[in-house]
Amino acid sequence: MKNLTINTNPEVELVFKKYPGKVQRKILNLRRLIIEAARETEEVTILEETLKWGEPSYLTKHGSTIRIDWKQSKPDQYAMYFKCTSKLVPAFRMVYKDAFNFEGDRAIVFHMKDMIPEVQLKKCITAGLTYHKVKTLPMLGLG
Repeated sequence: MKNLTINTNPEVELVFKKYPGKVQRKILNLRRLIIEAARETEEVTILEETLKWGEPSYLTKHGSTIRIDWKQSKPDQYAMYFKCTSKLVPAFRMVYKDAFNFEGDRAIVFHMKDMIPEVQLKKCITAGLTYHKVKTLPMLGLG
């Protein structure tokens, strides 16, 4: 396995600690999947973990920002957000329409009781982490 450098803003951990316990476990699981996908992706050598709009966010040199969050206004769900002007969520919807719930062109939404299809989600994450290299491929190379 290749080396991956993760540059973490210490304020991210403070955000994780503010989530209720059950939510924190779900959000940290999404974080784990993002880091695993980054480690498994040859083109990704540095992963920036920071805050954007107060939400844990992940950036790479050739990728599009991925954010994860839970909102108190929708306590039974949490989400992984992608840049809404990218082709990411529309491609995910076409390839994985039966695997995920979507919010517009910006998010994959999970409910607290959902079992996450990790293999498919990691493919979506990899597409986000390498977006500027895959954006011209049919279905971003997912199909």
